[in-house]
Amino acid sequence: MSDPAVRPAEPSGPWRLKDASARFTELVRRVRSDGPQHVTVDGQNTVVVISAEEFRRLTATATGKALVDVLQASPHRDVDLEPEPVMMSVRDVDL
Repeated sequence: MSDPAVRPAEPSGPWRLKDASARFTELVRRVRSDGPQHVTVDGQNTVVVISAEEFRRLTATATGKALVDVLQASPHRDVDLEPEPVMMSVRDVDL
């Protein structure tokens, strides 16, 4: 008979679906502390459980706001980025 005070060892790799289901609270805790957790079905990687914050980051619409913020915070924001015009000779073409 097993001792109820003894917890099973935490998975060091992917979770089997059976274990993930039986220990869902532990799975969620590991997502929050260790990051994404892989779950397998019949030995095949099937899903990855991620935090809500990570999901929002991955599905957010790119607005460019972060780039604008970085450029505005730059100590070199007064640098002129306009390219100088280059004068090129033009040759006659017979059509």
